[in-house]
Amino acid sequence: MFTAVLLSAVVAIGHADPPNGIRAVVHDSVITSDEVELPIEEQYRTRPQLFQGKINELRAAKLEELISRQLILHEFKTAGYNLPESIVDELVQEEIHAQFRDRVTATKTLQEQGLTYEKFRQQLRDRFIITALRQKNISSEIIISPHKIETYYAEHKEDYKVDDEVKLRMIEINRTNDPARPNARKMAEEIVVKLRQGVPFEEMAKTYSEINQRAQKGTETWLTSHLRKELADAVVKLKKGEFSDVVDTANACYVILLEESHPSHVKALSEVRTDIEKDLLSQERARLEKQWIERLKKKTFFRYF
Repeated sequence: MFTAVLLSAVVAIGHADPPNGIRAVVHDSVITSDEVELPIEEQYRTRPQLFQGKINELRAAKLEELISRQLILHEFKTAGYNLPESIVDELVQEEIHAQFRDRVTATKTLQEQGLTYEKFRQQLRDRFIITALRQKNISSEIIISPHKIETYYAEHKEDYKVDDEVKLRMIEINRTNDPARPNARKMAEEIVVKLRQGVPFEEMAKTYSEINQRAQKGTETWLTSHLRKELADAVVKLKKGEFSDVVDTANACYVILLEESHPSHVKALSEVRTDIEKDLLSQERARLEKQWIERLKKKTFFRYF
């Protein structure tokens, strides 16, 4: 009866504005504008410019997500499945323990969020059902063949290109107008002299860390293309294990030790095989879920507004 009334409303309004904020109907379940809008507004509250640019795309994606949820829940009802209340009780207790520690705290927190305990319980029940039916209908045993991985790698090699990479230790001595502080250039020159005499680089970094606290960080990895020009120019002249002369910049003087360098290259298949397999698994699951949802749409009444 409820579905018939909604369908009559759809026919009556044609392409008018959504009635009472309704965005879609799936069988006898209504999806409202608030359900679509509020999560998006919350997600992008602190990024209004991005929000404006993404709003239509996000609205469409959120609506499809909600429609899919209702289609799956309707399938559970009509396919004769059953979820014992004892399992729901266990789910609720596990969630309360994980999130709130006890029911009193849970009830108070949920009230602050505008949720009743019953609504919270229903959300957990729905989430369990949706996850279970997804696993049943979208095989978790999808196998991505080695050939498919190798083909994908060959077609996307540019995605796995790595720029010139260097691992450095740096001593940075900031320039200052304070007459009581040593001259940065002079101190850097003294450091280079001691390094040439055989004093370990790490020891010099610790000695001068009062001036530059960042020296305490030790080894850092940089992409050469991301280093400021003065530093990059000094690094390209170094071989592994060598340190630079004093490198002058407007704000500081540097002494650099090159620990390792890797020229620009494409990562080997062995380095990225696991990532490619995960990506292909995700793509295949998305494809199978889309097909499944389309089948559910064909057997269930639903309508966009």
